[in-house]
Amino acid sequence: MSARDAVIVEAVRTPVGRRNGALSGQHAVELSAHVLKALQTRTGIDPEVVDDVIWGVVNQVGMQANNTARTAVLAAGWPESVPGTTIDRQCGSSQQAVHFAAAGLISGQYDVVVAGGVEIMSTVPIGASTAVREYGSPSPRSVLDRYGIEGFNQGIGAEMIADKWGLSREKLDEFSAGSHAKLADAIDGGRLEAQIAPVALADGSLFSVDEGLRRGTSVESLSGLKTVFKDDGVIHAGNASQISDGSAAVLMMTSAKAAELGLTPIARFHTGVLAGDDPVMMLSAPIPATQKALQKSGLLIDDIGAFEVNEAFASVPMAWLAETGADPARLNPNGGAIAIGHPLGGSGARLMTQLVHHMRDRNIRYGLQTMCEGGGLANATILELL
Repeated sequence: MSARDAVIVEAVRTPVGRRNGALSGQHAVELSAHVLKALQTRTGIDPEVVDDVIWGVVNQVGMQANNTARTAVLAAGWPESVPGTTIDRQCGSSQQAVHFAAAGLISGQYDVVVAGGVEIMSTVPIGASTAVREYGSPSPRSVLDRYGIEGFNQGIGAEMIADKWGLSREKLDEFSAGSHAKLADAIDGGRLEAQIAPVALADGSLFSVDEGLRRGTSVESLSGLKTVFKDDGVIHAGNASQISDGSAAVLMMTSAKAAELGLTPIARFHTGVLAGDDPVMMLSAPIPATQKALQKSGLLIDDIGAFEVNEAFASVPMAWLAETGADPARLNPNGGAIAIGHPLGGSGARLMTQLVHHMRDRNIRYGLQTMCEGGGLANATILELL
């Protein structure tokens, strides 16, 4: 029997809406169904052949409860025979969905699978799933006592990273302004249009461009913003990811199945790993995850032509750059979450969609994606262009 593989044949995302913006009136299930239908339209695939839909959602309450994946399948009009499951690995949920999809394909459990995710943070705010008073903190006393803290805080983690790697506010703000500049250039150059499935809004307009962009952002314009987590700190709203709404989806299958269906794969799932690191600093795990992915793949950092490292806070990709020695020009080439936004459960698939399309557009052989996740975790994925 020949070895099985996992390939990506299409990847699509909504434009990302800012908090209380264009997508804030959308239902998470309907927005998820929108990208499922976009995959179907773009590839002509019969959804009857889909073995599973694996969906990342972080706050699984309210309209994001009760297995969003399955409900999205039904909302998309797909056959009742198509299953779905919803997963949570915090900010990396939909990147983890891709990993689970690849594992299922390579092991023979799947032949065709969709991985993706969604978050409507305007309606289901960050932390909504922990706001159940009777149960108190999601971290029991034993865990808090282990680390000598009263609670975990990602903003404090971002401050700790900035302090450990000696990242000044000015440098963080330079990086953040650069994220907006790269996104503006990508939008103006039409480089994101092929990956976006525009969303029809209730007023009859078509939402087709990422809403978080603030043109003209500069170190000077950011200098007046108040720090959020420490009075003498460096992290503020302008050098952190935006609270956002959005969804993205990736259609995956084996090469053999793609040939049978007459579809041309874009990229192969080359390597996927996980890493755990200090849960108090919380956001540093992309560094060991990247090292692990390179070691497992046999590739060097300079072999990778494009990197998507989630800009949860500017200190995260900047520390990652310092530790890995990656070429900064290859990092988040079309802007990152500081400019685009970070719809938690959908961000992993959003980054992967951008990576796949950029690799194809620029004929880049290898791309790497990694993102920090609550609890001191990270996924890292290496794709190979086909």
